[in-house]
Amino acid sequence: MESKMRQPRPWWVRCLRVFSLILLSILLLVTTVALYFILTEYKPKDVEDIAVTAQAPQLDTDDGLSLLSWNIGFGALGDNADFFMDGGKMVHPSDEVRVQENMQKMLHTLQNEKADIMFFQEIDRDAKRSYGINQTEKFTKELAPNGVSTFANNFKVKYLPYPWPPIGRVDSGLLTLSQYAVDSAQRIQLPIPFKWPERIFNLKRALLVNRMPLADSDKELVTINVHMEAYDSGEGKAAQSKQLIKLVNEEVAKGNYVIAGGDFNQRFPGSQHMHKTFSGQWQPGDLDESVLNSGLQVVTGMNAPTCRSLKAPIVGVDPQDVQYYQIDGFIVSNNLQVSKVEVLDLGFVNSDHNPVRLEVKFQK
Repeated sequence: MESKMRQPRPWWVRCLRVFSLILLSILLLVTTVALYFILTEYKPKDVEDIAVTAQAPQLDTDDGLSLLSWNIGFGALGDNADFFMDGGKMVHPSDEVRVQENMQKMLHTLQNEKADIMFFQEIDRDAKRSYGINQTEKFTKELAPNGVSTFANNFKVKYLPYPWPPIGRVDSGLLTLSQYAVDSAQRIQLPIPFKWPERIFNLKRALLVNRMPLADSDKELVTINVHMEAYDSGEGKAAQSKQLIKLVNEEVAKGNYVIAGGDFNQRFPGSQHMHKTFSGQWQPGDLDESVLNSGLQVVTGMNAPTCRSLKAPIVGVDPQDVQYYQIDGFIVSNNLQVSKVEVLDLGFVNSDHNPVRLEVKFQK
């Protein structure tokens, strides 16, 4: 008895099977990638203690105090750079040689300034955009070999696939260096304005809070390193500002001395008409009313801009054709006397921000 011959499947059945396999493979790949990003998302606690191991002398209130704040633009946003988020084209704005050059020149400036406390924003520990250079380690070694270094992440992703070429891995945040003793330090999470899945790839903004003992007082000096939201609708910056002011006021109520400084991504009062505004370029908005109505001292230097637009490089460009901002500065409690505050006008050669220096005296 002859066996029946197996009939070939119709062509459309074979095509459907191939299409199903391709679709299943795509869905499996997408699911795997999504699970990877979900499982590796940086999820800090609301409050995290930061280890303080270095020893340093205590600060005496009879002495004046100098502070310096600088957003270093991860060493890559010099005068040759633009940036895609500001309307430019570059994702990785500089080659490694230029990043190293920027860092060395910034370190030279900082060594000459000799500030007692230094706040840094956008400083990388390990990121593709800064060629894996541990900037926090280098700055600590060069600027505070006998001082105290504290670090808090605000941007940590295993791999950021946007845009093209991708940003890749980022491990970055806030660094505070102090020549004086620090009793304790904390990372305090700020409100996050972004929803899932955008939240996974965005910054988790935070405050880096150091508590410093005083040699001749039972009070503390509380320093707060700040970097507010940049690319939100404005609600994020407002919520973050309110949380900052709440913390400052709580410390003031205890009788402590408080200085919060950094990149607020909001214009400081009195600076709105200092610089030209160009349409189609990123605008920071104004410092939130909760800050202005807090009764605290809100200060920055007005002698030069603190930040420039990254829409295009500024090498060989007429300064009148560049948009500038006054968004870096300090909030100071009223039990401190501000002796001096100024912007160090470095021409944005090595960063898209200029450093701001503050000098204060303790009032007893």
